[in-house]
Amino acid sequence: MGCWKGAVSHSWVYPTVIICANGFFTTMRPSESFLTPYLTGPDKNLTIEEVTNQILPVWTYSYLALLFPVFLLTDYVRYKPVLLLQGISLIVTWLLLLFAHGVVAMQLVEFFYGTVTATEVAYYAYIYSVVSTQHYQRVTSYCRSVTLVAATAAAVLGQLLVSLGHVSYFHLNAITLASVSLAFLCAFFLPTPQRSMFFHRKDAPEPVPGPAQEPAAGAAHGPGSCQEEPSPDAAARSPQPPAGNARPRRHGLGALLRLGRDLRDCYGSRKLLCWSLWWALATAGFNQVVNYVQVLWDLRAPSHSSAVYNGAVEAIATFLGSATSMAVGCVKVNWDLSGELALAIFSALDAGSLLLMHFTDNIWACYTGYLAFKACYMLLITIATFQIAVNLSMERYALMFGFNNFVALVIQTILTVVVVDSRGLGLDISTQFLIYGSYFTVIAGIFLIRSMYTIISIKCQNASVAAESSAP
Repeated sequence: MGCWKGAVSHSWVYPTVIICANGFFTTMRPSESFLTPYLTGPDKNLTIEEVTNQILPVWTYSYLALLFPVFLLTDYVRYKPVLLLQGISLIVTWLLLLFAHGVVAMQLVEFFYGTVTATEVAYYAYIYSVVSTQHYQRVTSYCRSVTLVAATAAAVLGQLLVSLGHVSYFHLNAITLASVSLAFLCAFFLPTPQRSMFFHRKDAPEPVPGPAQEPAAGAAHGPGSCQEEPSPDAAARSPQPPAGNARPRRHGLGALLRLGRDLRDCYGSRKLLCWSLWWALATAGFNQVVNYVQVLWDLRAPSHSSAVYNGAVEAIATFLGSATSMAVGCVKVNWDLSGELALAIFSALDAGSLLLMHFTDNIWACYTGYLAFKACYMLLITIATFQIAVNLSMERYALMFGFNNFVALVIQTILTVVVVDSRGLGLDISTQFLIYGSYFTVIAGIFLIRSMYTIISIKCQNASVAAESSAP
């Protein structure tokens, strides 16, 4: 029996099932769609201004402060400890939401939630370290699908409990606490990976800077660490390390140097740079909108006197986002020629949706604008992800993904400091959405100009080639 259990735990099935269970319970948070009504209601008795200008900005700041160190820590400690940290942070977040009161306590909630989002990188990175290459596509599909199902189910469940079951927001948060506690327990059963993408690779250590060498993506599993003994050939090519802990230190330096070289190579491509620029700009705006849209809904239809349909809207938005993402795989388009034009057109639609949400007082128009906004963004981010991923190895894709999100977070922090924070302009929520709509208008303008330049350049190049080929 023990041998059978060990064989299962070292196959791709066991870690995939456990990480999917962890992802499901982590994402199964039915109270999340009703955070603003909960904070401004009788349970916490906070004002809209306190929630908007003092509490919610803390999430952005903590996320930015933790993202890069957590990214490095995640790879160095090989994922599982970071998944456990994510579980603890989720539990603390919802314990504070349930039992703490006041602005400072809710700011602490946002800090721990920033820790949660900073550690999300470990979820997808983990599975690539414990399964072989031939299973990447399958396990990626499973991991993404289960979080999508959980997000939809959580939104639907929350709406049904509020609208039909008349469950209080307090008890809705208690259900979420139970779910994230189960996610924490699932993380305990994950096997610890023996390798990671940068600090614990299976190729030989790289103590001395040299030409970047990408390892085979399907490297065999086995104990891999900075203490691994070099092969005789490797020993002959590089000097022996001094005694003590110099070898691990040089190995860590080599990993950081490799990170820098990979970043330089990734952004050396104009095509990848263009898609990454849109990714960073649009993701910053998207995160701002998602973070503050509940406040706008509460302004248009106050939760203390109106029916709240936040959960239903989030469920439909998630479904539309998944549908548009799937549609990308069914449409045959020359993205090299038309990709930037698509970025411009759909960014303009995003801008129009946000401006509609600013100028209308009708809650249903606000809901519709949000649905259109999220569907357009999900469509474009899928295209951008594909365009970047097809040109990179798994390690470089993960690095570029992380760096793009870091840049997006820097931009989002600037928006928060200037537009939202009470120490900045501290604008009201309606004016904020005017700013966000204008922001996406600028993005659309940038990529419209860029797309026109690209299309004209390609057509001129094709005309020149045709003229040369027809010349005698």
